[in-house]
Amino acid sequence: MNLNLSADEVLNTTRSVRKRLDFDRPVERTVVEECLEIALQAPTGSNSQGWHWFVVEDAAKKKALADIYKTNFMQYAQNPRSAGYAEGDMRAEQAGRVTESAMYLTENFHRSPLMLIPCITGRLDNAPVMAAASSWGSLLPAVWSFMLAARERGIGSAWTTIHLMNNGEREAAEILGIPFDEVTQGGLFPIAYTIGTDFKSAKRMPLAPVLHWDKW
Repeated sequence: MNLNLSADEVLNTTRSVRKRLDFDRPVERTVVEECLEIALQAPTGSNSQGWHWFVVEDAAKKKALADIYKTNFMQYAQNPRSAGYAEGDMRAEQAGRVTESAMYLTENFHRSPLMLIPCITGRLDNAPVMAAASSWGSLLPAVWSFMLAARERGIGSAWTTIHLMNNGEREAAEILGIPFDEVTQGGLFPIAYTIGTDFKSAKRMPLAPVLHWDKW
């Protein structure tokens, strides 16, 4: 099923979906692979194409990954980012809803029909800025392309990195057999069809304060 959205509609309505993930509807492998084929068209530094895509559908492995995520999330939630926002800041006003949504995903992550861990070849621990930027720049555009392609097909996700906290990345690598010393994980993504497809543009801070022409 394709929604036949325009490019601008896909870009403006691809959300981090949590509460509207349909945990009871299976996601076909063929659809995920179709989205990943599109993702492989994303730019990659020096044409390295060093990405790997680990899709998890085994229930026990999903539960183990969700447990890592939940343990780290409960620690992360003790220091909300919104605490540093000024009074009246839109982000502070939205923080409660974001936290509620994130907690919902935390409690239901294991129910995701599929999970996706995008990886990039090489370890980026303490990598120089240029090397780290080049590596992430060779993976993250492809991940976003995957999410856009999924949106067009009625599938939602949420970009999460909390499982990477503490020793979580290594624990996930051990669960899945990912060669930790050779590969860096880029996140953990629930993959599910969405409940309804009528997503809207998000409320964002205005462009002017973050736009710089020729000088800061």
